[in-house]
Amino acid sequence: MSRKNQDLSSRELLARIGLSEETPSILLDDEPLDDLRGDLGAALRERYQLLIQPHRFAPGDLVTWKPGLKNHRIPRYGHPAVVVELLETPVFDSDRDAGSPYFREPCDVVLGLLIDDGPARGELLTFHFDCRRFQPWTQEN
Repeated sequence: MSRKNQDLSSRELLARIGLSEETPSILLDDEPLDDLRGDLGAALRERYQLLIQPHRFAPGDLVTWKPGLKNHRIPRYGHPAVVVELLETPVFDSDRDAGSPYFREPCDVVLGLLIDDGPARGELLTFHFDCRRFQPWTQEN
């Protein structure tokens, strides 16, 4: 049987997605946000207000993360993604336990992203996200 058809080890899989002991990566922090050592209550209220502020998106719109609401490695802060589809019925990830930040997250938008490195460089991939975490993208973002 060829190697291509065999299951990958966890180390091989991590190396394929750019994570290894030699090249560790913090999954969510590609650009740090403001220091939160001040008033945590105010920071929480600010993030909550950003989360509940609605934006109407349509297929073809460019979007980016709202500040402080990024919960996936990609897209990076300030990088655009294109709205591919808006789902009438959100998809919920039922495979994760209640301790996961993705538990019961309502994924209601499909976004297209260009991969900027590795073997898939330049390819458009689609992922499901919670649209509440996104805002319209502009060059200034």
